[in-house]
This record gives sequence, structure tokens and C-alpha cells, in this order.
Amino acid sequence: MTLVLNLILVVQILSAMSMVGLILLQHGKGADMGASFGSGASGSLFGATGSANFLSRSTAAAASIFFVCTLALAYFGTRPADSGGGVMGELAGKTLAPQGAPAASKPAPAGSQGGVAQIPGSVQAPAAGSAPAKAKP
Repeated sequence: MTLVLNLILVVQILSAMSMVGLILLQHGKGADMGASFGSGASGSLFGATGSANFLSRSTAAAASIFFVCTLALAYFGTRPADSGGGVMGELAGKTLAPQGAPAASKPAPAGSQGGVAQIPGSVQAPAAGSAPAKAKP
């Protein structure tokens, strides 16, 4: 799938560069406007708008290719990744225990607090949900 995306991206970049070149090569509509006022070289105020020439047809083709590539990249970019059956695809369905979690097969010894070492002579905090110990007078 990565090869297809790279190929579409290369085609899109080439069409964009060709559009820029073709647009810069074309003759603008306002270029003959000055000639129409004095010399009469042009048939109308903004020049003859006859049939499309090679440059304008090539620009339209490059623009069409550019838009199709843009839509294809947007479509493939928003699709969820396929599992593909590789190693990562196999691991995606399994839930793994977080690192450092106590093993479920060994019960914790009585009096311990989830693997926290107890220091002799230290005061321990009460466990969650238990009543606090009363101080002796």
C-alpha cells in the first residue's frame, strides 16, 4: 500500500509542476488589450476567444490529474490501516499486561501492599477503603 501512495504522490507532484509551467507559458487575455485600442490587431477588446489551443488543453489535463491524485491521497490517508497478517497484525488482537504489573499467578503475601517493601518501625498508611487506626492514649 505504501508503494501505491508514493506513486500517487509522485504523479501529483509532477502534475502540479507541469501545471505551473504550462500556466506561465500561456499568453494572457489582457496582453492584446493595448493593441486593440490603437492598432486594431485584435478582433475584440480582450482578444479572440476561439478554440482552445494545445497549452490550455494540456493545462486542463494536468489539473484533472492533480485533482484525481488529491482525492485518491485523501481517501487512502483517512482509511484505517489493514492488519496485513504480519507480526504487528497478530499483536493487535492480543492484550498484553503492562510492564511492572504483578503476576496474577503468585498471590501477594499477607500484610504487603502490592509489592511495596515494608520498613520495620515505619508507620504504614491505611489501605484504601479501610477505617483509619485510632491512636492509643
